[in-house]
Amino acid sequence: MHNAMEKMTIWGLISDASLLVQAVMLILVAASVLSWYLIVLRSVALKREEAEVAEFQSSFRATADLHHLYNDSKKSAHEHGGLQTIFVAGYHEYLQFRNEPGITGDIVREGVERASLVSIGEQEARLEHGLSLLATIGSVSPYIGLFGTVWGIMNSFIGLSEVQQATLSTVAPGIAEALIATAIGLFAAIPAVIAYNRFSARAAALAARYYNFGNELQTRLHRLMHIARKPVEALAA
Repeated sequence: MHNAMEKMTIWGLISDASLLVQAVMLILVAASVLSWYLIVLRSVALKREEAEVAEFQSSFRATADLHHLYNDSKKSAHEHGGLQTIFVAGYHEYLQFRNEPGITGDIVREGVERASLVSIGEQEARLEHGLSLLATIGSVSPYIGLFGTVWGIMNSFIGLSEVQQATLSTVAPGIAEALIATAIGLFAAIPAVIAYNRFSARAAALAARYYNFGNELQTRLHRLMHIARKPVEALAA
């Protein structure tokens, strides 16, 4: 009786499980560790990005000299992301068009818009890095655990057919070890699904801020070019 109770512990059931069920459990534990690593990594990255977006947006709106802001941002854009990179791409395009003869403000605005959209697309891909893996872990882990459960229960019934008198103590260990695989699958899947949904919402909110900033940048650069060309038009008149 004492030996039977020892085998009915979690570790006893895992150690006595079949090799396939143990392999399923190992895969699920590895998936859980990987998902938690991604959760911590993406949580830190998104929190830092949100802080940098708020900080740079405040600087952009507070400064009157965008060229000075461009020079400062260009030096550190590779160390930061988000709005700084978008601003550098858009303002660089503006500088390319600004002194070209015969270029209208609408053409400049379209060029800045294209450059900003390319940069925004790159930043969106950076925000979504690792989310597909979290989604995969969240969707696949329960099925992997269920496979281990089905296999363990199948082995239990095969063993049950080989004994003359079936008792609960005969079938319970096999069913218990099979259910452990399901539990580990859920343990891996639930945090991954919650984190994926949460991170997707935060990434979408940041992407919306990127697009809003791109529109704000286009409007401001269009205004700057219009103001810069007014004196030239006045002298020509």
